[in-house]
Amino acid sequence: MNTMGKKDKTTTESKRARHEATVTEHEVTDTETNNYPGNFAELNADFGDDVWDLDKFIDNFRVRIVRDVENELEFDMIGIDPAIANAFRRILISEVPTVAIEKVEIYNNTSLFQDDFLSHRLGLIPIKVDPRRFNLPVSDDQRVARDAEKEDTIAFEMKLKCLKGKGADAEVVNREVLSKHLTFAPLNDAQATRFEHDPPHAVDDDILIAKLSPGQELDLRLVCVKGIGRDHAKFSPVSTASYRLLPKIELLRDVTGPDAELLQESFTKGVIEVVKKGSKKQAKVVDARIDMCSRNIYRHEHLKDAVRMSLVKDHFIFSIESTGALAPNELVMDAIDILIEKCESFISEINEQKMSSS
Repeated sequence: MNTMGKKDKTTTESKRARHEATVTEHEVTDTETNNYPGNFAELNADFGDDVWDLDKFIDNFRVRIVRDVENELEFDMIGIDPAIANAFRRILISEVPTVAIEKVEIYNNTSLFQDDFLSHRLGLIPIKVDPRRFNLPVSDDQRVARDAEKEDTIAFEMKLKCLKGKGADAEVVNREVLSKHLTFAPLNDAQATRFEHDPPHAVDDDILIAKLSPGQELDLRLVCVKGIGRDHAKFSPVSTASYRLLPKIELLRDVTGPDAELLQESFTKGVIEVVKKGSKKQAKVVDARIDMCSRNIYRHEHLKDAVRMSLVKDHFIFSIESTGALAPNELVMDAIDILIEKCESFISEINEQKMSSS
């Protein structure tokens, strides 16, 4: 019996299981997080790489920007634990602050929308203003108070009436109530000066709020405060913030002829390319990154053994779409600052516990 070959195969599989989750026909295996000391004793004995090391982590950790277009950002975060990646995602969604409409004072509403329904729609309009200029409300009372601190509150007005001229072909004015009809109303002279050149406004001008019939009108005053998505979804700065693991596709044997085209059709468009090799067509992997791991290849019995599919456990592909209140790259930096602050707070509590117990 070739025990050395069997040991080498086991060690190779263990190394792969440590860094990759295998995508099989009916399940995904080796999904657990196991990148911590002592979990792979044979690797420690044979290769000496089973001890976590800060310098090694710093050398391996990388962030690579893939796409940065307007309100969308895609980047790779490589060499980090899933728990940290997920904490970063959750902070983006629920703890990076923005400014949103919190209170709607309704003086007149003759539209078909009830007051509470109209207020809810207004509250979800993203507001373009830098939240770092404001402080978070210290209490729920301050959040809705009319005499809240002027430095931490901004207000808008909306006065609109739908009118129709005389005659059958007369034009109807103000039929649609849009976000562009929100008018910034400074609370004092200092605020007017502060926002003279860049007044707060809705992120998009064409967000439909309501439709009016001739004679109907709205007269509103809207008060905005700073908040976080954990308190209400309207404060969340992102439309989506998600990640997925980097797919890895390996061809275990040559796939040629009609099978090459069948293999190509079994993956997301652009993953497999069919090239000419002599007189034959042969399949090759050109971009595994864009694959959605559909596993369609396993529908074909004669091709099951030709492919190994896996996911790299420490390579996260992040996709962030901002609501427009802040740029995606600013959101990422704010989320990192919040994560650092949380870590420092946690370390401080641990040290206090140690001091009190000693």
